[in-house]
Amino acid sequence: MIYDIIFWIAYIALWAAVVRYDVHMFQHNSYRVERYARWYRGGCNIFRPIVIAAFVIIMPFLKEWMTVATAVMMFSLAWNEFRTTYKKPLVYTMRVWRLIVTAALLTMAIIAAAIYFTPAYAPEIALGILVLPVVMLSANLLNKPLEAAIARWYYNDAKRILRSMSDLKIVGVTGSFGKTSTKHYLYRILSEKYNVLMTPGNFNTTLGVIRTIREHLKPHHQVFIVEMGAKQVGDIKEICDLVHPQMGIVTAVGEMHLETFLSVENVRRTKFELIDALPEDGLAVVNMDSEHIAAKPIDHKSALVGYGVKYHDADYRAVNIRYTPSETTFDVDYRGEVREGYTTHLAGRGNILNLLAAIAIADRLGVSDAQQKRAMRQIEQIEHRLTVKRTAGGVTIIDDAYNSNPTGAKMALEVLHHFTRPAGARRIVVTPGFVELGVRQAELNRELGRDIAAACDIAIVVNLTNREAISQGLKDAEFPEAQIILADSFAEASATLSQQLHAGDVVLYENDLPDSFK
Repeated sequence: MIYDIIFWIAYIALWAAVVRYDVHMFQHNSYRVERYARWYRGGCNIFRPIVIAAFVIIMPFLKEWMTVATAVMMFSLAWNEFRTTYKKPLVYTMRVWRLIVTAALLTMAIIAAAIYFTPAYAPEIALGILVLPVVMLSANLLNKPLEAAIARWYYNDAKRILRSMSDLKIVGVTGSFGKTSTKHYLYRILSEKYNVLMTPGNFNTTLGVIRTIREHLKPHHQVFIVEMGAKQVGDIKEICDLVHPQMGIVTAVGEMHLETFLSVENVRRTKFELIDALPEDGLAVVNMDSEHIAAKPIDHKSALVGYGVKYHDADYRAVNIRYTPSETTFDVDYRGEVREGYTTHLAGRGNILNLLAAIAIADRLGVSDAQQKRAMRQIEQIEHRLTVKRTAGGVTIIDDAYNSNPTGAKMALEVLHHFTRPAGARRIVVTPGFVELGVRQAELNRELGRDIAAACDIAIVVNLTNREAISQGLKDAEFPEAQIILADSFAEASATLSQQLHAGDVVLYENDLPDSFK
């Protein structure tokens, strides 16, 4: 009897750890079963099924003292999971709690039936349901009608709130990259004249926008800036059907999330769902430096303005750009009229492009040049998005660790390559490469390796996911093998760096993989 009690206590601990992990990764994949299944098939998930399957096979042959040993191993597995620190922890929303409670009730029902009908095999059956994420996915299926009803009620409530604010100006911001930075810069500039609300953090899905409207949008707000993210065709349209923007910015079209989009053309079509949704008296603002935007005519019914640094026919062009270690200055050429004296503490061509988009919307909403310039001087760098910091030891850190992509990485490497540094100081890149690029992932990471070779003196390749492709790209460019460092994690890379850094060195952190990648 005592051995049974020990086993079931250990089982509860293991169940909690396994289901918590499954729900966490399900949340990582936006509660989309197809995305979760794709991640599970491609991830490093073979260890758990093997261990638990081994328990299931050997359980009937165990003596009582071996049952205790098995319980200890189960406790150990559970403890390792609960003490693991994730970059993006599980958010215990009401949906998560409903999922966990349903999974618990389902598990208890299965075990109760096993104890009643086949008591000798109940432990094996209990362990067997943890081999694959069957319990969590079954609980999600059972909850689906309830979740749909709750989502529909929240959606209609958000629509009601928006209908009650007929004078609200709504600006949509989307793009393969740059949308979060553009949202923040636009918010700061428009706040010089208006009471502005923007979607916080990464609330860029339909549910995130609904939550922002219901919890944060108030009658005194005059402008609502909505960041719109997408991983598949139709995602942007879904948000536009809710908020009906009058103005929209497309910051870029690039090779991101190709596992779900399948092609860059699908990415472009999805991002331009925002432009398609604008009214005839609206304003579309698009980045003409993005080759996938400029490559073909833009079908639109609203007014359209383009912005760029390299694209000479853009309506808004940044010219006379001057970089110093502390600030960037530039002028704005608007259809031949040059507006001088824009200054920012932000670094890089990408940030200038994001500021140009904000200027175009600010002009449309009547924010004066003086107000724009004052706000721009005060804009703070956004963490992990090409932020520049200097350590007490004189090392400069360029942090571009958030959600990297091929085009953004080229811009970050451009900043590193031209960064002013003392003689003898080294340029160092730390990166795990890009993910979610489908069949193009290896090729694009190999190209990243070649770009790194042209921009730095030391390359630190982190994690296993893209190690081979990046290393091959470095070798293709004849980068010295002695200056390539391989690390299994950012912690290991940081420990290696701490022993090598000298005053004056410049380190670029380019991307940081989510917890679901190794």
